[in-house]
Amino acid sequence: MLAPPLRAVPVLASLLAVAGLTGACSSDLNPLKAAYQPGPAAPAFVAESRKAGGDFLPVGVSAPARPIRAKSAEGTKALEAELVGARGRNEAQGRAAESAGRATRPASATP
Repeated sequence: MLAPPLRAVPVLASLLAVAGLTGACSSDLNPLKAAYQPGPAAPAFVAESRKAGGDFLPVGVSAPARPIRAKSAEGTKALEAELVGARGRNEAQGRAAESAGRATRPASATP
């Protein structure tokens, strides 16, 4: 195995240092450049679907009242009962499908 000449090592090291320093100035490697440049314009369908004056609310201003009110305690209990009933029906259907799957085994599953 041939050893590089002694003069080639410092020259190679200095070339690598210069390449690294010039690469650091490259605009492709600078993350701050992209952070401060404006982004592309919004597509036409996005710009057309936005409402006029749809800015953010200023700090300290409350959002307008929503037209839909929260459910009452009775409405919440009725919804909970409906969801519990739906869960029970789904579990029963799952058990029925599981037992039907056990009853009908494909021919390839039998040894």
